[in-house]
Amino acid sequence: MSHQESLTAYIAAFVSELVLSGITDVVVSPGSRSTPMAMVIAEHPDLKLHIHVDERSAAFFALGIAKASNRPVAILCTSGTAAANYYPAIVEARYARVPLLVLTADRPHELRNVGAPQAIDQIHLYGHHVKWFSEMALPEKNDEVIRYARTVCARAAAIATQAPAGPVHLNFPFREPLIPKLNDELFHLTERPNGYVNVLNGDVTIDDEQFKAIALLLEENEKGIIVCGNIGDKDFAKNVTKLAETLNYPILVDPLSQLRSGKHNQEHIIEAYDTFLRNEDAKNNLKPDIVIRFGAMPVSKALTIFLKENHNALQFVIDSGGGWRDPAALTTNMIYCKESTFCKKLASSVERKSTTSFLDSWKRVNQLTKDHMGMIRDAAELSEAKLFSQLADILPEGATLFVGNSMPIRDLDSFFLNNDKSITIMANRGANGIDGTVSTALGAALYLKPLYLVVGDLTFFHDLNGLLAAKLHEIDIQILVINNNGGGIFSFLPQSEHSTHFELLFGTPIDLDFEYAVKMYNGNFTRIKDWDHFYSVMNNAKTPGLNVFELVTNREKNTEEHREFWRSVSQEISNFVNGEHEWT
Repeated sequence: MSHQESLTAYIAAFVSELVLSGITDVVVSPGSRSTPMAMVIAEHPDLKLHIHVDERSAAFFALGIAKASNRPVAILCTSGTAAANYYPAIVEARYARVPLLVLTADRPHELRNVGAPQAIDQIHLYGHHVKWFSEMALPEKNDEVIRYARTVCARAAAIATQAPAGPVHLNFPFREPLIPKLNDELFHLTERPNGYVNVLNGDVTIDDEQFKAIALLLEENEKGIIVCGNIGDKDFAKNVTKLAETLNYPILVDPLSQLRSGKHNQEHIIEAYDTFLRNEDAKNNLKPDIVIRFGAMPVSKALTIFLKENHNALQFVIDSGGGWRDPAALTTNMIYCKESTFCKKLASSVERKSTTSFLDSWKRVNQLTKDHMGMIRDAAELSEAKLFSQLADILPEGATLFVGNSMPIRDLDSFFLNNDKSITIMANRGANGIDGTVSTALGAALYLKPLYLVVGDLTFFHDLNGLLAAKLHEIDIQILVINNNGGGIFSFLPQSEHSTHFELLFGTPIDLDFEYAVKMYNGNFTRIKDWDHFYSVMNNAKTPGLNVFELVTNREKNTEEHREFWRSVSQEISNFVNGEHEWT
């Protein structure tokens, strides 16, 4: 049997199993050693092939596809440093719980550690940042090896999607010649043959007696809060709001919880906590005895500090992924259960409460804070806070809002208020880095339309090459670049108090005109002149393709605006507490 026949049969079996395992999208970065896998993937009629020449951007692009489609995505590259460029996206996928199948081609064993070109040590290349690694066998065409190829593929896809989802790495050594034998019989098996493995993943839960025990604890405590971070459970919103109605607990909702936008009941939702939990009077009057937390840790530092300060409260963390999301070691009850299931079963186990005084206290201070939002929305100059305070009004029904890290995600947390538009909010909050943001958003834009990306100038610069995907794949995306010429977040950190080297080390102004870069990728660039111009272009932002809108803001004025808003709200809260002595 020829090498070509063995190579083709082996890879065709693997690729067939990719499809049967639920994978529809593959992002390929061209290279020589990955030729056989790439050519066979391109032949499969049920796979969507996306070419991206830069491996670093390609991996983030795949990450965005996986986040948007809720399906695992495969990425393929050649040997050597190409595989190393996947690393940042793999780290993000691991901590953000996004399923990726990382397929790296490699030199065969006899060409390793002997000075062969484009050969690096790819064994366990990504360390503990992948859920599983397998060094694949060399291609053969016999029943045992074909079954092996299919089994490893099914196992890898199952591990990648099993909660907590994440990346899996398969390393393929290929000998030359690298050209497979393509013909009409390549994928003659459209279903798994009898005897081949089929892996099923299920949801984790706890038993009814445990629910009853938790219900008894909650019935004894009126002063409880529900905290919701980044979570992808599609049934979560309706079930957690039902639980809150039963318990009369306020729900503190991070923007990535998908609870700030939608048609669900918003009566118990509290969204302005990042502002009012900076006030000591508010914190002293809102102390909980019970904390029930879902999803990843929230963005808000003020909320995190508040939870730390209430370390004597019973704190329940519900995690379907079986992780340990407890950076402050506050959790008294770690519960591994699907989040929507937990809410639904607990709501049916606990007696409905009639008292609302604690809930009313939270709602009163939340509304007081929102009433002060006018000082942000009435600002005459272009500002970051005002932008985020108006996004819910400007974005169309059903839009997706992808937000960069550093200041944008924090401003979103502070100023993006409840609405009923069903706006999906996304961000790369696994490792919280700024790299790959543009590429991830473009990947998501393949499935989620219309998509708006809001990033700072450093984040945009950091992933400019990601714009190539918009050109290659004709992706429609609206990008709002907040250009404050540097790292705006550092103005809020202790580093800002040391002015001697602040601009050099942290402010990092880059003084770039992005217009030329955007045009290089066939994009449309608009520099916003004022708010009237902004409203006009956003209301007419229907041009297909890549559209970039730049808002030039001032870092120092931005810092002053935030602090003045916080000071004003804090003073109003303290006046209210000291004047009336009650919250209800």
